[in-house]
Amino acid sequence: MILQIENIRNKSDSELLSLFCSSSNNEYLGHLYNRYTHLVYGVCLKYLQNTEDAQDAVMQIFEFLVEKINRYEIGVFRTWIYSVAKNYCLQKLRKKNKEILTDFSVDFMDFSDISHLFYEQNDEKQIAALKQCIEKLPETQRCCIKMFFFDEKSYVDIADETKYHLKSVKSYIQNGKRNLKICVENQIEK
Repeated sequence: MILQIENIRNKSDSELLSLFCSSSNNEYLGHLYNRYTHLVYGVCLKYLQNTEDAQDAVMQIFEFLVEKINRYEIGVFRTWIYSVAKNYCLQKLRKKNKEILTDFSVDFMDFSDISHLFYEQNDEKQIAALKQCIEKLPETQRCCIKMFFFDEKSYVDIADETKYHLKSVKSYIQNGKRNLKICVENQIEK
């Protein structure tokens, strides 16, 4: 038994994660999570500003992991668990406060030079170029661009529907807009 515990302790984060995913043995996930409970607790304490709430959050996040970790593609567990803890706390605060302050700055809304292509009256050549260029985008960018501009969904709504991470959604939209701008300009110049 001691040998097994020693063996588990010597495993890397990705090995423990892989072992948990293949066996659904909570012992692997428990050892992995224990490595970062101090980090999760610190994040929760920072956002929730209450020791009891932070302790409860640490336990609830572990329960969340047991149920849903298989749904995610995790590169670096430490970074991922930090994001999970932060998002959990923000969600908890939103439910508690009901009134959410929103920043309508350009960075938040992410409307820039390309947005006029979606909302203003454009000539037929520009519209045709836009349609053609949207289809050339990688699937992730195309999906997020269509949902954001045509369906007028928020980053959070897109992340919920696609199961992409929120940061990924922002990145796909930003990169998609840049690629569209370049493509449309090249199409119109022809």
